Order: sequence, then C-alpha cells, then structure tokens
Amino acid sequence: MIHLVLYQPEIPHNTGAVGRLCLATDARLHLIKPLGFSLEDKYLKRSGLDYWHEVDVRVWESWEDFHTAVGAQACLKMVEVQGSRLYTESDLASAADLYLVYGPETRGIPPAIMALGEALHIPMKGTRSLNLSTAVSVVLYEAVRQRTLAGLPLGS
Repeated sequence: MIHLVLYQPEIPHNTGAVGRLCLATDARLHLIKPLGFSLEDKYLKRSGLDYWHEVDVRVWESWEDFHTAVGAQACLKMVEVQGSRLYTESDLASAADLYLVYGPETRGIPPAIMALGEALHIPMKGTRSLNLSTAVSVVLYEAVRQRTLAGLPLGS
C-alpha cells in the first residue's frame, strides 16, 4: 500500500487536494500534528470536495507516535528539495508498504527525520519549490507507475 505522510501540514487546501489524490490512488493519508488548520476547515473540505469523508486518513499526535506505529523498518521516502536522489531513480515498488513523507510548506522536513529514510527530490528549474499537492502528485504517480509495472495492486 502507498501511504502519504504530511508532517505538520500548514495549508488546508493542499491537504484537501492530497486527500483527493489518496482517494484516486487508494493510498492512505497520514497527518502528523500539529496541523496548521482544523480538520473541519472549510478550505480543506472544499479542496477535498465531497470526497473527504471517503479518504482513509490517520491523524498522529507526533512524529514519534507515527514512527513507533509503523516501525523502524518501514520504507520511508522523504521528498524534499534537499533530497540527494532523483525520485525516478528510487525503487518505489518493492516494499509492501511505501511511505512518502512531505514536510510543512514553509519549513520542510527536519534533518533528524530526513535521516530516517531515503531523501528524494523532484528536479526543478527556475523555482525553489512546488506546491505541496503538486509535489505529492508527481512522486505518487511515479510510485503508481512502478507498482503497476511490477504487477502490484494499489491499496490494501
């Protein structure tokens, strides 16, 4: 299963859009607190449209709670501007559970968390970053492509 992990997301409409991506790809969404908005936020729900109630979402009180639950051996792929490996060069298909981790829009993933997994980046020219939901979709659909070619089902 593909898991999208948003560490301390700040902007509700980005999270809503990521929720729609999860629904479209049968991925699970993990939100790690603190969140920069309420899960009742009208912008979150507007971006998630009428699908939000169908999204498989788990909310965690902290990174430590999340990491303890998934285990130290979890396949974590940190997607960050400073990532050392191009996302298309990473194996996104061999782990039964793949966790794509994204940091808060204004700060990124802290170094201590980055060190826990493979650090990936999306090539960009002329801008320092992409919108969070855009970055999620780029890497998510590469994972879907790789897993489909490997004959793996999406979801659980």
